[in-house]
Amino acid sequence: MRLVGPGGEQVGIVRIEDALRLAAEADLDLVEVAPTARPPVCRLMDYGKFKYENAQKARESRRNQTNTVIKEMKLRPKIDQHDYDTKKGHVVRFLKAGDKVKITIMFRGREQHRPELGYRLLQKLAADVEDLGFIESNARQDGRNMTMVLGPHKKKSEAQAEVKAEKEQARAEKAAEREAVEAADKAHREEHHKTATPKKPRRRSENLDPDMEA
Repeated sequence: MRLVGPGGEQVGIVRIEDALRLAAEADLDLVEVAPTARPPVCRLMDYGKFKYENAQKARESRRNQTNTVIKEMKLRPKIDQHDYDTKKGHVVRFLKAGDKVKITIMFRGREQHRPELGYRLLQKLAADVEDLGFIESNARQDGRNMTMVLGPHKKKSEAQAEVKAEKEQARAEKAAEREAVEAADKAHREEHHKTATPKKPRRRSENLDPDMEA
C-alpha cells in the first residue's frame, strides 16, 4: 500500500504490517482513503478527530447555505400611481432581503393588443429599483401575461447580515436613549432635592392662660 503520514507527507510503499506498526507507535488510526487506487492509499490520522472536523464543516456549510426564493408581484398595465408605489415598495423590500422577484403584468381584454404598455411598465419598475436589483430575465409575453425577473445585487447571506446588523444597531440606539433619559431623570431628582426648602420644625404650643398651670 501507499502510506501518507498524518501531516500529508508521503511515506511511500509499505507493507500492511509496517503501516499498522507505525500507526500503533504514533497512537493513530490507519485509514484507507483511496481503496480503488493501485496500490491502495492509506493515511495515518486521528479518525475520531477527522470525523468531528468533517461534521463541523458540514454543519457550517448548511448554516451558510441559503435557499433561493423567488417572490412574485402582479401588476395591471394601467395601474394608478398609488398602487404602483405600493407594489414597488414590496419589490424594494424583497430585493433588500436578497430575494429574486418575478414581475407579472396581467392583461385583460383589448389590453392584450397593447403589449408595449406592459413592457414600458416593467422597464420603469426596473429603473426605479436599479440600486437594489438588476434584470435577470428580460420581459417576455406569456399568453395573457408578460413577465420579467429581477435579481438582487446582494446575496441572500449578505442581505441577512445587513438586516441583523441594522436590528442590533437599532437596539443599541434604543438602549442608549433609554439610559440617557434615566440619567437625566436622576439628575433632575437630585437637583430638586438640593434646592428644596427645608421644613421648619414644629414648635410646641404655649399656654397663654396665666390661671392655668402648666
